[in-house]
Amino acid sequence: MFFQPFFLSMDTVKKYGLTYLKGLAMGAADIVPGVSGGSIALIAGIYQELLDSINAFNINNLLLLKSFRIKEFYLRVNGNFLLSLLTGIMTSIFTLSGVITYLMEEHPIPLWSFFSGLILISAFLILKEIKKWNLGVVLAIAAGTAFAWWVTNLPPTTTPDDYWFTFVAGAIAICAMILPGISGSFILLILGQYERILQAVLDKDIITLALFASGCLVGILSFSRVVSYLLRKFHTATIGLLSGFMLGSVNELWPWKLVTSWRTSSSGKEVPFLTENILPSTFAEQVGELPQVEWAIGAFFFGIGLVIFIEWLASKLQQG
Repeated sequence: MFFQPFFLSMDTVKKYGLTYLKGLAMGAADIVPGVSGGSIALIAGIYQELLDSINAFNINNLLLLKSFRIKEFYLRVNGNFLLSLLTGIMTSIFTLSGVITYLMEEHPIPLWSFFSGLILISAFLILKEIKKWNLGVVLAIAAGTAFAWWVTNLPPTTTPDDYWFTFVAGAIAICAMILPGISGSFILLILGQYERILQAVLDKDIITLALFASGCLVGILSFSRVVSYLLRKFHTATIGLLSGFMLGSVNELWPWKLVTSWRTSSSGKEVPFLTENILPSTFAEQVGELPQVEWAIGAFFFGIGLVIFIEWLASKLQQG
């Protein structure tokens, strides 16, 4: 009878059903190197609630578990929200990892164009909410953009496949996952752990995934408090900083890339190691493939339209 009080009304079912769908979107975004689940949370209007729910895992609330006050603990940590969101994220990761991998390999230009449109319009809509502009906000946007641009230009490195580093990689990557614009998957790519973790998901490697999840847990419980503090004390500047992260991340999402270095994956397959952005006009000559400009434009505006539709739908649901 534990869950009975939380799922009685249709309003509750609808609310957390929508949260589940937002979790699906976050999970799909986190699979793609260059797209942040934090961006999706910010776009979907659940970023602050997510941070507050994570921060509720403090000593006082955890002590409730020691005395078996499970229902009270569940309520204090916003259990319905986290359960529906995490279920959506995990559903997406385990069901869409193959699809996303296929799209990245076979149709990268429309995929990156779609996310570019989605991220750019989202950053614009978030910045539009800033009512009081000043020099600090402008500098925060510039700093966020420059930092994200720098991060997305970092080359991947070769790191150990030891279990201890799997834990460390999880702790670092999860910090990026809750930052809009800074992709946790891309951080894993830089750390040389992206393919290993993705393969662990596909192979259902419980030990590797458990260690990675443990690192994620430690990282997110620590870093979410830092972000919450900044939003509480310097809200406008922090929003500008987070929006800047999103704007700067477009450098990584640029659809037309020239592979300058390859590496051999653990499965023996040749995969890109280093890339550089190029213009679509020179793509065919340098890469030997069609630039698919029409598909890119269509996907770009589809990403923009999707965000605008979500904004419209959210406002209608709030009015209703």
